[in-house]
Amino acid sequence: MAALSFSTSPAVLHNSASRAPPAAKITPKSVPYLPSTFENSKFIDTNKILEAQSWKWRIGFSLLPYFSIKDRESLKKELLEAIDPLDRGAAASPEDQQRIDQIARELEAVNTVKQPLKSSLLNGKWELLYTTSTSILQTKRPKFLRPNGKIYQAINVDTLRAQNLETWPFFNQATANLVPLNASRVAVKFDAFKIAALITINSRGSGRGQLEITYLDEELRISRGNQGNLFILKMVDPTYRVPL
Repeated sequence: MAALSFSTSPAVLHNSASRAPPAAKITPKSVPYLPSTFENSKFIDTNKILEAQSWKWRIGFSLLPYFSIKDRESLKKELLEAIDPLDRGAAASPEDQQRIDQIARELEAVNTVKQPLKSSLLNGKWELLYTTSTSILQTKRPKFLRPNGKIYQAINVDTLRAQNLETWPFFNQATANLVPLNASRVAVKFDAFKIAALITINSRGSGRGQLEITYLDEELRISRGNQGNLFILKMVDPTYRVPL
């Protein structure tokens, strides 16, 4: 960029004033985006010129929400396709886990529900699609001793209650109270366990943890535990109520 210089010499100032170029004539071609209706006008409406110049920017910004929604939907599709063959995470290699975590982080970055604990979208029964939690997957056990059926987690934000439900073959359940730590993170305090859907054990405060909801919409939820585990769930029943 050329340097700018200024002179205070009287001669220079005099010569500059005497040789001042005539004022340029403003025409539609000399002003970008100047509407042709102003071609023969004596005065130029500056506001209309600026409005015309910013037209393409306004169009671009008005389309941003559309592209964000499209990005979320494409990321959700990519995530679901990636986890589909991984047996809820039990068959995931370290490379698979890294890829899933990366897609999940991209989806978390476009999350629009900033205060999930105040959102009714959180209410209901969610099916666990993928996790990195070894305590849930039990990958060190033989496959027939693992929870092979669907696993659910239910949350009700109005009562701050949560419930974990296993199906075949064990049908174990656990209920807990939720203590909000901020607008997206809760402390989880288990108070009752049910073994084989028959034997109930009341044990208030015996198990504790934390859970942060990092992505939420009508269909999908991503959560992260305090031990770094990732949980990806889909909504199956928004009307489900957790027992008090």
